[in-house]
Amino acid sequence: QVQLVESGGGLVQPGGSLRLSCVMTGGFFSYHIMAWYRQAPGNQRDLVAAVTPGGSTDYSDSVKGRFTISRDNHENTVDLQMNTLKPSDTAVYYCNARSLHGMDFWGSGTLVTVSS
Repeated sequence: QVQLVESGGGLVQPGGSLRLSCVMTGGFFSYHIMAWYRQAPGNQRDLVAAVTPGGSTDYSDSVKGRFTISRDNHENTVDLQMNTLKPSDTAVYYCNARSLHGMDFWGSGTLVTVSS
């Protein structure tokens, strides 16, 4: 059974940086598209960034140029480097793994708060 564990959330001032990390166990990491989603209070869960097994990436317009997603197929990890953070980036961030068959797996989430 695939399990995802996130780390790296916390409180940061506007303009600051954070790096989120997610480790996957129990599955073939290289066969999954990995992604980060976020959900702010009262909002739906939205895609932030995704990376394919081959390393192709996609970003939401709101984070392009500020966030970078990367994966390590040997360590079974996917990271999200977040720079120039804004209060509007405040949310619970979830790690997601999607299998070749379209099955989704989720981590429990990590809270990112951007506030002065």
